[in-house]
Formats: sequence, structure tokens, C-alpha cells
Amino acid sequence: MKKVSLFAAAIIVAANINAQPEKTETSPVNIVIVGDSTVQTYKTDNPDKPIRGWGQVIDRFFNDKVKINNFALSGRSTKTFIEQGYWNKALAATTPGSFVLIQFGHNDSHGKGKPESTDANADYKEYLKKYVDDVKAKNATPIFVTPMHRGIFKNDKITQELLPYVKAMQDVAREKDIVCIDLYTPSGKAMQEMGKEGVAPIFCSAKDRTHFNEKGAVLMAELITKELAAQKTPLNQYLKK
Repeated sequence: MKKVSLFAAAIIVAANINAQPEKTETSPVNIVIVGDSTVQTYKTDNPDKPIRGWGQVIDRFFNDKVKINNFALSGRSTKTFIEQGYWNKALAATTPGSFVLIQFGHNDSHGKGKPESTDANADYKEYLKKYVDDVKAKNATPIFVTPMHRGIFKNDKITQELLPYVKAMQDVAREKDIVCIDLYTPSGKAMQEMGKEGVAPIFCSAKDRTHFNEKGAVLMAELITKELAAQKTPLNQYLKK
């Protein structure tokens, strides 16, 4: 067998090393968001319409290793988001390893008979279970976000009309063993501290007490990321320090 000199062997090793493919940066973590008008992304080129959803500002709290895909849409509930095909679009963007943040409840709570309404202890829960099962089938991670309070007061106390939907979402989260971010409690606490008149600067108009301006949307996003950190979710490593 012909011997190879140490010098020649070194050249061969170096050539093999150089032949290895260059390392590429890993793809950003995919965060898909679904929800209603309090979450959706709005155009920012009209100062007369300062409405914003937390889904369009939450990226400010994450580092550049995260990509946000916000599919939230005004007027939709757990039911109509599915029925109208928007959930299928969100699922198509949900790759293995993705995280899917899910917030519904405001439109689900509308009066019985409206097409978007659901019963907190009946079909609302069933729709939530479908969201979880569909996300898990994609080898992705579902995370619930409870609806935040509306800025409505009665006798100087923040109202509780969305509480049945919050409790229902928490029930499903326990049953399905997934993370549920409680936005309801801290948003209510913040609004109660602001008071009936003091909440005006976080909403998009003088009469609207559901939809936020940029200040309010950023506040909701901050409360969500604080809860993500408190629950030590896998997303923590991507939050800005």
C-alpha cells in the first residue's frame, strides 16, 4: 500500500474541510396570531384613524429571531374565523415548530342570534378545542390569550361581561394542557387604576371603549409578553431583555 506523506495528508484534510457546506443562519421562529379587531394589524397612514391592535406592535418586545404573521381580523369570533376560511389561511402559514397565539371572545359575546355569537360554555369551548387540535396536528404550539377588558365602567368599577369567556378559555387550556396567557386580569387592573375618564388616552376615539390606539395596543402587548415571561414559555428566550 502506497504511503501518504504527512504534508499530503494535511492537504487532503484541509481540502475536505473547505468542501463542507457553509453554515447558514437558522430561520426565524414563526409566530402566527389569530383573533379579532383588538388584535388585528391596521394601516398606519391615516392620522384620523389611530386604531391599532396588539398583534401589529407585539414584535417590539421580541428580538430579530422572531417573525410575526398576524391573521387577526375585525368582527370575527371563534366560529366565523373558521367558517369564513381565515383559519385555514393561518394554518397554511403554521409550519412545524411555530407558535400560534389565539385570542377570541369579544365578538363571541355578542347577543344570541348574531352570526358571530357563541355560548361561552358550549360551542365557544368546542371551537377553541378545534384550534388547539389543528395547531398540534401541524407540530406547532398553541397558546391562548384571554380577551382583555373593555374600558367600560359601572358605578366606577370596570365591568365583567367577558368573564364567562375568559373562564371557558382557561378551562379548555387546562383540559388540553396548553399555556393560557391571562390578559383579562392585568388589563382590568390597569384600566381600573386609570379610572373611567383616565382610560380615554389608550382607546382610538372618545366614544370607543373596545379598540385601542397605539398607546393602548402597546400596553396590551406588554402585558402579554410579561405573562409569557412569568409562565416561562419557550418564547421567553426571544423576548427582549
